Amino acid sequence: MPSNRKETIGTPPKPNVISEEPHGKIIALSLLLAFLWGGNSPAIKVGLQDFPPMALAFFRFVIGLVVVGGWSLFRRVSLGLRRGEFLRLLLLTAIFILQIICLNTGTELTTASRSTIFINVYPFFTALFAHFWIPGERLSITKTLGIIVAFSGVFVTVAPNLGEGQTSILGDILVLISGCFLGLRVVVTKLLVQAIHPYRLLVWYLSLSLPCYAAMSFLLERGEPMQLTLSSAVALLYQGGVIAGYCFLAWTSILERYSASKLVVLFFATPLSGVLFSYLVLGDELTLSLLVGALLVAGGIYLVNMRQ
Repeated sequence: MPSNRKETIGTPPKPNVISEEPHGKIIALSLLLAFLWGGNSPAIKVGLQDFPPMALAFFRFVIGLVVVGGWSLFRRVSLGLRRGEFLRLLLLTAIFILQIICLNTGTELTTASRSTIFINVYPFFTALFAHFWIPGERLSITKTLGIIVAFSGVFVTVAPNLGEGQTSILGDILVLISGCFLGLRVVVTKLLVQAIHPYRLLVWYLSLSLPCYAAMSFLLERGEPMQLTLSSAVALLYQGGVIAGYCFLAWTSILERYSASKLVVLFFATPLSGVLFSYLVLGDELTLSLLVGALLVAGGIYLVNMRQ
């Protein structure tokens, strides 16, 4: 989703945060992204069968950087840093790295279905951070109720399996922490894209994160087996090309103009598609509670996006 904003050289002005009401096409695109993102945890789980967590992150974001950088060059977006941008991008990169460390490590310790559920608590954190930091995105009673209803749908979906796999509690907690960092990253991205072109922002925080993943893999994962099989290659292409490439580009561009707290609730559909992907790819159980969860998620989405 290309941006039409013209760039000027020099110190960027103080951002005037844009939070337009999302229309039908943007909501549909966001729902598509939410569905695709549901396949991320299953893809990570498949990739972890052949790569340790930090090595997997490194190769994933190399692919993502190729996609994002290539598209940016095709769109003739200037990728050179402007005055004052580096420190802000460094902050975003640190949040991003912490989120991925917790996500990959936690997913290795738990199931794909549970990882999908726990990472997707992030709309709670997004709405909370946006309430304090983004003008015009304060929590209302209706929006809060919508978030609670939607998340209850997520809980109903996963509740039958919560008593299983007690040894995965550390993995669950790590993925939950990753969800907190992801919610923070959405809000910080929303603030930064008002002054930094979305594609330049993506290229730089992906580029800055790669040396960290490489160093951590070298220091902590030396000697661990790595192999490229057909399944891990497909998983890497999905994580890197579809998620870190297409989904990152589209979502970052959407955040430039539209309300983060209203759109992010659409991503409560992600754990539902994630459970479906886990069933199709990994054989995780698909239960009737998914239908009830889907209805509650749909009701929450309606409440959050209902015009006052």
